[in-house]
Amino acid sequence: MRRILVGLAACLLFALSACRAPAALPSSPVAAHIGQRTKSTGCTVRGPLPDPDCTPGAVIASATVEQICQPGYARAVRDVPDRVKEEVYAEYGIRTHRAGEYEVDHLISLELGGSNDIANLWPEAADPRPGFHEKDRVENYLHDQVCSGAMDLRTAQEAIASNWLAIYERLPRR
Repeated sequence: MRRILVGLAACLLFALSACRAPAALPSSPVAAHIGQRTKSTGCTVRGPLPDPDCTPGAVIASATVEQICQPGYARAVRDVPDRVKEEVYAEYGIRTHRAGEYEVDHLISLELGGSNDIANLWPEAADPRPGFHEKDRVENYLHDQVCSGAMDLRTAQEAIASNWLAIYERLPRR
């Protein structure tokens, strides 16, 4: 019986340590815009890229490399209410869509310190490809580069905000 209790306690400690929140997350993060948001209506996508006048990108100004490289960071800061998603679709003139056709995506991913601010959101299509699935590869690649020290955070944020497609085209094909 004692072995079972010790085993259960060890499992519980392991589970709790895996669930800990990232250190020092901002309680209400302040967004810093990468570019100037000059439009909120009549937004149009440019192939797989957002309208830079509507979605210039925004970051959590206080996000650090230490924070974003901690497992669970993106989950802890993800907070885009449905009303904001509806506003994003409206800005881009999308009145209806099928499930899985689009996702309201962060131009600068949360894993790179991106913000939930509307200046960082746009309705990214799954098709035609490259779409949001392919952008996920870019996000993971840049996150790995930042967390390994091969690239600084600001460079990664500016690169994905300016043209994530150019980065995708340079990635090795799987």
